[in-house]
Amino acid sequence: MQELLVDFITSLDGYGAAEGWPGFWGLQGPEYLAWLGEQPEREYTILMGAKTYGLMSGFAAEAESLEADEAAAVDELARTPKVVFSSTLEPPLAWANTQLVGGDAVEAVGAMKRDGGGPMRTLGSLTLCRSFLEAGLVDRFRVVVFPVITGSTGRDRIYDGYPDVGLDMVVSRTFDGRIQLLEYVPTVLAGPPGAGPAT
Repeated sequence: MQELLVDFITSLDGYGAAEGWPGFWGLQGPEYLAWLGEQPEREYTILMGAKTYGLMSGFAAEAESLEADEAAAVDELARTPKVVFSSTLEPPLAWANTQLVGGDAVEAVGAMKRDGGGPMRTLGSLTLCRSFLEAGLVDRFRVVVFPVITGSTGRDRIYDGYPDVGLDMVVSRTFDGRIQLLEYVPTVLAGPPGAGPAT
């Protein structure tokens, strides 16, 4: 069974982005950027929805206008195999190494996990990630927390609509004295502690 890693970056108050703030809230440092460049998950197939695809492929199309570290990350994404789940996009997709799947994403990822096509990770795509978690498909849940609260400008609240989830920590690390990586094995719960796993 192939691994599925759900991977988020977030403000302390659980937002995936904030209006008017730069990427990484402008707080990325050399340790964090070096880790991004060396992480073993670079060989994973990236899963995303149409909204994330539109945003990221737009960045790729404007790579020459990005800062050097952002442009390098976008170039790396272009080389990585990607699967986009959408009923509205039409093939062929312009972004290199991207496959379009129009059917049910949960069924498709369940089949991908069983068929041994290689490990997978998500990019953004909050609704997809929630669906994968609810279906019991997620093996690891990783959050990189940036030290900022964006209560007024935050958008894309990550955990709205999630079920209750128990998290067993497997990795913890601090980058640049301020950015916290937390990695867990998730278990969807039927309710508060004592209720046990969901059936």
